[in-house]
Amino acid sequence: MSKEDKHHHHEHKQRKSVINRLARIEGHVKSVKQMAIDDRDCPDILLQIAAIRKALDNTAKLIFADHMENCLVNAVHEGNEEKVLLDIKKALDNFIR
Repeated sequence: MSKEDKHHHHEHKQRKSVINRLARIEGHVKSVKQMAIDDRDCPDILLQIAAIRKALDNTAKLIFADHMENCLVNAVHEGNEEKVLLDIKKALDNFIR
């Protein structure tokens, strides 16, 4: 598969929001790592890990919604829906295990 095949050539409206969310998650993960270094109570660390997982899930939902609203619509207009649907099925199989 060529490099061009892996990249979309249209706007992802939620791109900035996704990047901002991932930056916050990154900071949160660093804080939890510091909690472990500081030997904080396990329940406190687990609570923070649960919060990170929820934040990741919500970010994934945003990416999926953006994909549905932009990528799939464009694929239908371009007559490329079979490939895009196959790609999203693979992505969902990897995401939901």
